[in-house]
Amino acid sequence: MAKNNNNNRLPRAKGIDMATVYLPKECARKVKRIVLHPANKRIVEEFILALGMKEKFEHYDVPVPNKVVMFGPPGTGKTLTAFYMAQRLDIPLILVRLDAIIHSHLGETGSNVRKIFDFARSSPCVLFLDEFDAIARTRDNNDEVKEMARVVNTLLQCLDEFDGDSIFMAATNLEEQLDHAIWRRFDTKMTFGLPDDEYRTEYIGQLIGEFEHETQLTGHTSALLKGCSFADIEQIVLKAKRKAILEDRLLTLNMIRYSMEEYKPKVTKFNNLH
Repeated sequence: MAKNNNNNRLPRAKGIDMATVYLPKECARKVKRIVLHPANKRIVEEFILALGMKEKFEHYDVPVPNKVVMFGPPGTGKTLTAFYMAQRLDIPLILVRLDAIIHSHLGETGSNVRKIFDFARSSPCVLFLDEFDAIARTRDNNDEVKEMARVVNTLLQCLDEFDGDSIFMAATNLEEQLDHAIWRRFDTKMTFGLPDDEYRTEYIGQLIGEFEHETQLTGHTSALLKGCSFADIEQIVLKAKRKAILEDRLLTLNMIRYSMEEYKPKVTKFNNLH
């Protein structure tokens, strides 16, 4: 983590900064192991290409894309993609803290939302808001208090006014609960799902790397961890590598199996979006 490198200070609420700033070098360290599905990789590449052609877009009076919403199950790479975008664009990532943004006092949450958007517009960055549904839920829901409806209205205004050289990225596991007007404000939408056989095997290979291991471990591990998210796979493999280091032995499938049993991932019935 790093403090912001421009003259503007991060806005504060409840006595704490509303966000954490990660500089491009820190983002690069975060994304050393990232596996993007070709469809999402293409979206990222086209997005970056468009940002480098602003003058041409302006010449044809076509808005440059600057808002991305990512949706899918937990642990499938949404947050990593935000870090990857910041690293590729060589600008800081501003990771919003929901615990600081959301306030019990009337009007405070909406005011905080506006402050963090104004901050992001002041200097090039990727403004990233995870669990976006917490402040962008549909206003049609009868259970929602009027205060949150006002927050959505403020958010709509902020999205409409969002310009300059910054990017806004939002992630949610509950895309069906987002307000329809909010959904329409995003020019780019990215779908994330559980890794299929190919991408699971590729990711496991990256995680094992040059660590000494028994033969055919990558393939066997991939079969064992079918239905796991990228995040669960990482935790299980790292736990097994720690065990191998402690025992001063090569990494084995039994260690992976033991780590899986200890970690207890919520393996879903395999229905990936890829």
